[in-house]
Amino acid sequence: MSENVSNSERPRYTHGHERAALASHGARTAASSAAYLLPELRRGMDVLDLGCGPGTITLDLAEIVAPGVAVGVENVEAPLVAAREEAARRDDTRTRFEIGDATALPFDDDTFDVVHAHQVLQHLVDPVAALREMIRVCRPGEWVAARDADYAAMTWYPELPGLDEWRRVYRAAARANGAEPDAARRLRSWAQAAGLQGVRYTASVWNYADEETCRWWGDGQADRCLGASFTNQAAALGAGSDAVATIADAWRAWGAASDAWFAILHGEILAHV
Repeated sequence: MSENVSNSERPRYTHGHERAALASHGARTAASSAAYLLPELRRGMDVLDLGCGPGTITLDLAEIVAPGVAVGVENVEAPLVAAREEAARRDDTRTRFEIGDATALPFDDDTFDVVHAHQVLQHLVDPVAALREMIRVCRPGEWVAARDADYAAMTWYPELPGLDEWRRVYRAAARANGAEPDAARRLRSWAQAAGLQGVRYTASVWNYADEETCRWWGDGQADRCLGASFTNQAAALGAGSDAVATIADAWRAWGAASDAWFAILHGEILAHV
């Protein structure tokens, strides 16, 4: 959101920006998270990465399109601090990270060749308005791209009751924030409502199915659940500290299981404007 909007007026971001969430988001790459878009990229393109988080995807995109300019946008400063640190680590002095509102972007019409949003629309009160803004700032004939997960479609084994409770609490918290956790299945509807034409609709999956990644995912999710953002939202929904501890224990148990398996379905939209 724009800088003159107070914290109390901002919609709540269900994940929060605590260390565990940023660490999870910082493991994302353009290859793992935007493979459907990569074949359309070319050197010299200017890219806007909406909801850039700690910037790892943004910086990967920037490397591909250089000497074009990439800009990452977030509605709060905390993830941008991590993004700028990652840019410095990569010796990237061209990519910019700025505060901005997804539904009122601080850019002129027709500014970018690619306007990209990964795991963003699911967190917005008005995802259609955000898509219209993405279209507005995209140059004619260029690309709008978005990818979002679907919590109801996530599946895992072993089927631990604590993980069922995690999903129930998370989806309820997201909807209490005015967001839509089952976004992937709605992308086609949102794209049509925003007026996008000639859209490619695809799907892809993140899958955790080896000892290292399952333990990383399970421990990371446990840490996120024990953080203030999740615990406070859970408490507001009637899930107290004992319930949250049970959820966190289930995540760690899942990650340590020798037969652990987890799949996250994503929907994707890619359109010329």
